[in-house]
Amino acid sequence: MQLQINPVEVETVSFHYDDPHCFNRIYQSIYNNLVENDPKASREPVYVCIGTDRATGDCLGPLVGSRLKSLLPSAQVFGTLEEPAHAVNLAETLDTIKSKIPQALIIAIDACLGKPDRIGFINVKKGSLQPGTALNKQLPAVGDFHVSAVVNVGGVLDHLVLQNTRLYVVYRMAELIAEGLTVAHLQYLRLRERTASYPGKMP
Repeated sequence: MQLQINPVEVETVSFHYDDPHCFNRIYQSIYNNLVENDPKASREPVYVCIGTDRATGDCLGPLVGSRLKSLLPSAQVFGTLEEPAHAVNLAETLDTIKSKIPQALIIAIDACLGKPDRIGFINVKKGSLQPGTALNKQLPAVGDFHVSAVVNVGGVLDHLVLQNTRLYVVYRMAELIAEGLTVAHLQYLRLRERTASYPGKMP
């Protein structure tokens, strides 16, 4: 879990899951980041969904991963409810991706804690995320860009906060993220097809 979002000089899209514009803005931002990292859509999108099903607040990543597996059976997804990607195996997971998918375009998905008025916000940011910082875990940075969701308040007794997070909020955000990733992924594949049809030219 990426437990604190520190201010950094990157472009960010951030919307509450109840906002009627949330889905469109989230998937558009995901697609824009895919294209910005790979204008010709030649790399393979790889989704690293970080978290564990042992804590309600930290199960957003695995929920997204399992949903993506259902919506995009052929996609490269690491981190599901069945096989989570978490602190114990994250470095090994990244090594596997590096060896098996050398041209991977990695999209990291994780939950985070924040201020009370930020609970329920979904964020899409350029650059990698640093999982586990608020729990003093030294984990590798993940992602060419990342999607995070604020599941609860951070700063005090974070472990207990994770255990007492409403599943409804986490589930709603996970569904929106998975569906947004799916639409963006399919658009990216269509861009690949158009690029292949007109080599050397932008579609």
